Parts: sequence; C-alpha cells; structure tokens
Amino acid sequence: MLLPAFVALLYGDGGGKAFIQSFVMSAIAGAILWWACHEHKEELRSREGFLIVVAFWVVMGSLGAIPFILSDNPDLTVSSAFFEAFSGLTTTGATNIVGLDNLPKAILFYRQLLQWLGGMGIIVLAVAIIPLLGIGGMSLYRAEISGPLKENKMRPRIAETAKTLWLIYASLTLLCAFAYWLAGMSPFDAITHSFSTVSIGGFSTHDSSMAYFNSPAVNLITVAFLLISACNYALHFNAFSNLGKRNIFVSYFRDPEFRFFMFIQIALVTICFFMLLTNHHFDGTFKNLEQAAFQSVSISTTAGYTTSSFDQWPLFLPILLLFASFIGGCAGSTGGGLKVIRILVLSLQGKRELKRLIHPNLVYPIKLGKRVLDERVIQSIWAFFSAYLLVFVACLLGVISCGVETFDAFNAVIACLNNLGPGLGSVSSNFVSIPDSAKWILTLTMVCGRLEIFSLLVLFTPAFWKS
Repeated sequence: MLLPAFVALLYGDGGGKAFIQSFVMSAIAGAILWWACHEHKEELRSREGFLIVVAFWVVMGSLGAIPFILSDNPDLTVSSAFFEAFSGLTTTGATNIVGLDNLPKAILFYRQLLQWLGGMGIIVLAVAIIPLLGIGGMSLYRAEISGPLKENKMRPRIAETAKTLWLIYASLTLLCAFAYWLAGMSPFDAITHSFSTVSIGGFSTHDSSMAYFNSPAVNLITVAFLLISACNYALHFNAFSNLGKRNIFVSYFRDPEFRFFMFIQIALVTICFFMLLTNHHFDGTFKNLEQAAFQSVSISTTAGYTTSSFDQWPLFLPILLLFASFIGGCAGSTGGGLKVIRILVLSLQGKRELKRLIHPNLVYPIKLGKRVLDERVIQSIWAFFSAYLLVFVACLLGVISCGVETFDAFNAVIACLNNLGPGLGSVSSNFVSIPDSAKWILTLTMVCGRLEIFSLLVLFTPAFWKS
C-alpha cells in the first residue's frame, strides 16, 4: 500500500489518501490476525497447508480491494472493487475500469503491482520473506505450485526454493523493464508493464493495451518475455545452474514439456500468420507475422494483451486462440489454463488407448522423456480435467442465471477460469457490462483457476474437516 502512496506523492495527481487509509486498515487487520495465533507453534499438516493457501488469497484479495473502494477515481462498486483486486492477484487481467489513461498514476501502478505479486503466488512470496513454517511449509508449496510434477523439489527446504524462484522472477522483471525502456517506453510504463508481462497478467496502463505504443519492438519484447515466463521456473533454475556444464539450449530442449509447449506456439503462430496473410487482414507480410506472433502468444499463454481486435480476425482464428488459452503455460509458470504438461500426458494417454484397441494385451507405459509416469499421476490428471470442466459448467450456468447472454457468459467464464482476461463479444476489452452478481461468481472462478481447483474444492469435502 505504501509503494502506490509514494507514486501518488511523486506524480501529485491524486490517489495517495486512499492508499494511506488502506495501509492503516491492512496493518490493523494483519495485527489482529497475527495476535490471534502468534503463540501457536505446532507443526503444520497438509490440511492446514491447503486451508492457509485459500485463506491467504481470500484475505489478500479482500484487503487488496480496499483502495478501489476508497478511491474516487475510479468510482467502483464493492463487487467491482473485489473483482478488480482478485483479477490482479490471480493474474487474470480482466478489468471493469475504463478510462485508464486518465486515472491517477498511483492506481495504475497498484493494479500492475497486484499482478506482479500474484504472479509468483502470495504464499511463495510470504514463505520466501518470512520462512517460519519449516518443513510444514512444504504442504503450502504443494498446494501453490502448479502441475502434476510439483513433487520434484529444486531445493530441500521450501524457504530456499521460494527464494530461488523469487530471485529468478525479480531478475526477469528487471530485464523486461530495461528492454521496454530501450524500446521507447517511459520509465513508468516500462516498469508497470514488466510487472504484468512477467506475471502473465495482462493489465495495462492504457485502454488500448499494447496498441497504445504502436511499436514492433515492444511487441517482440513482449512475445519473448511471455514465452520465457510461460516456461517452468524450475527449468529456468536448472538451466542456469548448469550453465557452465552444458549448453543452455540443451537444458531446455531435453524437457518434453518445453518441446511440446514450443510446438504449440509455433503451430499457432503459423496458422494465424497464414490465415491473416491469405485474407490480407494487415498490410504487408511482416505486419501479419508480427500481429500473428503477438496475439497468438499473448492469448495462448493467458496474458491477454491486445494490439488489435483479435475478435474481428477472419474465420476460426478468434475461437482457435480462445480455446488455446485452455492449454495455457507450463507447470510451475505464471501462466493459467490446464497447463501444457497435462495436455501432453492426456495426448500420450489417448495414443496408448488407440494402441490398446488394436493390441488389447499390450503393456505400454507412458513416458515423459526417459521417466515412466506412475498410473496414479495419470489418474490425477484425468480427475483434474474432469473437475475443470465441472467448475466451468457450474460457473457458466451461474453467470447465465445472473442475466448475462449465453455467448458473453461463455467467454467471460473462459477468460476468468483460464486467467486469460479478455474474451470475445462484450468482454473483448472489459467487463463493465457484466452485472455485479455475476462478478462475484467470476471472482470465485478466477480463484479456482489460479489455485488449480483442487486446492479450493478440497475445502468442501467432509473428509477434509475430519480430524
């Protein structure tokens, strides 16, 4: 809260009072919560770990909404303020604010900061700074870090792991901000957009998003850092740890998820480029290639930046990109969606079932690289996929029941569950037209997507509350 207050002081365009008040209220709430349990020294179990993960997101999201409620510009309802705060923390990038170019710099900075903090996860950040949980913190790590291979630890202790991830995350942010500044952005825009790029959030300080800069250099830098951030951060760590031992490209391309991820990205860019070029959607070959690369990477990695109205692109391209967001980024990345590793395992499982139709007695283990996957991992992925669809249908019906048109509701739920941000139809640029009742459902949808559903759904099972 104090950082945006300092920005307000620096630029002198308002907003500082709301953040000072928010700081006081947050400090009081934090002190009360700390005092209530400061004498509790028992070891955390897995159950408490999942509960703390969800509780942290609810508390931080609620406190994060206070500046939006207190601020006069923008003038938001309570539901809209919560929607905006959770959209930032979950790195969804869906907004119900218009007129960004006229907002105080403090509010703009705060929106981007929320995404930056949410990108690595509030719990990982907290454990990195205050490593008070010991071994019990590993239950938080399992709940927070995405993907079926999250048991593979980079470091033996959660605090060391969190600090390593934070160092990589902060370094990428600095590099991205520097690159944006070299490409012509102002220092303020460079810093704030590096926050939302590395977090794969998609918030911008301008209503027209990245189209405001009208710069091929900015677009290409965005594509590069979105691809980097959509990769598994454990892979980044391993690659640079072995920098002197092996070629850095070898470290990446030995990973089957990274190869599959790059295959998907290249395929999407190729299809979009070919269709745009064939239909002469933009002037010139390079312009078509630039827009195809930017928009396909932005949507498929669930960032949600836009440089053009991709919903007006020819034929099936808008729907293709929207469904590509279901795949999202790699496990252990800041991207949303189902995650590339799960799609890869599901495709390998489908291939195995086709072979079993021909050879029923065939013993055909599924391998990722040289490692044979346990059947339990495969079953858990199918369970996650089923839960993902179930939550999608339930939220879709809930949003429709609030009076939203079916097509708009479909796009809004996809955008929030995949932590994408923009969709098609009336939610292609903002969610202003969505009624307040539907925003509460979509806020829950964003949290489900960010916590990968099971971390939240487990709280609603009777077995969880039994001692």
